Order: sequence, then C-alpha cells, then structure tokens
Amino acid sequence: MPKKVAVVTGGAGFIGSYLCERLLREGCKVFCLDNLITGSASNVEHLESNKDFEFLRHNVTEPILIKGKVNYVFHFASLASPEDYLRFPIQTLKVGSLGTHNSLGLAKNKKAIFMLASTSEVYGDPHVHPQPESYWGNVNPVGVRGCYDESKRFAEALTMAYHRVHKIDTRIVRIFNTYGPRMRMQDGRVVPNLIYQALHNKPLTVYGKGLQTRSFCYIDDLVEGILRLIGSKLNLPVNLGNPGEFTILKLARIVNKLTGNSSRIIFKPLPEDDPKQRQPDISLARSILKWEPGIKLEDGLRRTITWFKSNI
Repeated sequence: MPKKVAVVTGGAGFIGSYLCERLLREGCKVFCLDNLITGSASNVEHLESNKDFEFLRHNVTEPILIKGKVNYVFHFASLASPEDYLRFPIQTLKVGSLGTHNSLGLAKNKKAIFMLASTSEVYGDPHVHPQPESYWGNVNPVGVRGCYDESKRFAEALTMAYHRVHKIDTRIVRIFNTYGPRMRMQDGRVVPNLIYQALHNKPLTVYGKGLQTRSFCYIDDLVEGILRLIGSKLNLPVNLGNPGEFTILKLARIVNKLTGNSSRIIFKPLPEDDPKQRQPDISLARSILKWEPGIKLEDGLRRTITWFKSNI
C-alpha cells in the first residue's frame, strides 16, 4: 500500500516539528514547509536522515507546489508568540490570509484533507468561561493583538467557505496554550519566559497581579488530539487544550519550585487586551475524539525544564 503523504506548513516550528515527527512514526511521507521566520531548522534536523521526510524552505504566502499525490495538508504556519506578531503584524495577517488561501488551494488541487491550526485567541477576552466552540468571542479588531486574533478568525471563515463551496474535507483545531521542549527561549510566551528567567536565577516577571488564568497542555497530548481530529469527520472547530486552569502567579511559583530558583517574583503592567481568563471546554473532544490530556502540569514542566537546561 502506498504511503500517505502529508504537507505540514510551519513544520519547523514548535508544534509543527512534533507533528512532522508523529506523522513519520505513523508511516506517512512528510513535506515540511517553513520560511524559518520563527521556526528553526534545528527542530527537524533529526528527521532529515529519514527518506520519507523532505524540508522545503518556503513562504506559504506564495503558491505551494508539491508534485504527486497529497493526502493531508496541515496548515500550522503562524507567528504565534505575542513578541513575534507584535513585531511582524503584517506578516502575521498575510500568513493567516494568503497562507491559508494557498494551503487550501493545495488541498483543493490534491483532493486532500485540510487541517487549520487555529487558536484560543479567537475567543479574545472572553465573557463566557470556560470557552466552548459555540462561543463567538470578544475580540478587539483594531487593538495590537488584532493582527493575530483576526488572522485566525479570517482563516477559520475561509476554511469553512472552501468546505461549503468546494466540498473540501476540512478540520479546524483551536489550540489552547501548549508547552514543551523546543519552545524558543524568551519567545514572549509565559512558560519559556519564566523557565528562562528561573534557570538564570533572575526574578520572574508576572504581569498585572498574576491573577489572569491560562490552561497549559503538554505538546505530546496536543499532537495526539490533532491526529485523532484528522481521523474524525468533524468539520467545525474543535478545542484542544488542558482544562486545568492556573493563575500566572501560581505557574511562576511552580517554576521557581521545580528549578530551585529563590529569586522573587516582580510585577509589571498588563499588556493591552491581555485576556483575563482562558480555559477550554473540551466536551466535544472528549465525547467524539475520546481525547483528553493526560500529562500533569508539573510533570510536563519538569520535562521542559530539563530540555531548557541542556539547550541554554
């Protein structure tokens, strides 16, 4: 039987690299596309000896040309860190619009199943808690975070338009905070920032009073959910994340404990439009995909800290 062929945009990024790895283990041939604006070749260099893996340096805002059959298109290219999308707002909007359009065009041409990596940020600063897929969100389209939030909301709308008009078999995964090895140090997201500070015996930076909440899913759990979703028949968005909810202040204290850092926690003003709450309702994933995360926060943080120590 011929191997299934998967194209992963953003494949050298944090989540994308784990997805490439898992798809290879599942017996797929994988084309990994990345322009390396935030991804890193080092994330996939261990895969390059695999004859079923091919890295293509490519900007998905340009047309995507792949020879032969393609069974799956995973559109995971994105500037997902606040530090990145605040620095590159136009590129963020282009990868969510033009990049999604080109990725959908490839799926349409190849009659492939398409998956969009969306985000919990489509819910904005939510008035509903926890957030179910049916919630439409509370997003400021002209705020500084709008470039990321609206690029993903547009990408979801475009994906559903291709599903309805061109009958493409589509999936939309709304990814909540995910962490693990291979995250970029000081990339603007809370877990790597806190670990980096703690390992350098620096004060841990917490914004506001640290009472804003997030839910943290370990990367292995997320990728398992992604694979279950691609094998399902769910065309509408599905939340994937860990429903365990923690304040940022509690997270900082856990990181200090696990690293043995005795430095104090310092507080800085909240960034503009920073969501006060973030917790996924994963009822749909539980009932249809039979999925829920299994790795506890402290266990996942230990693995991540170990990786950071060896890569500082």
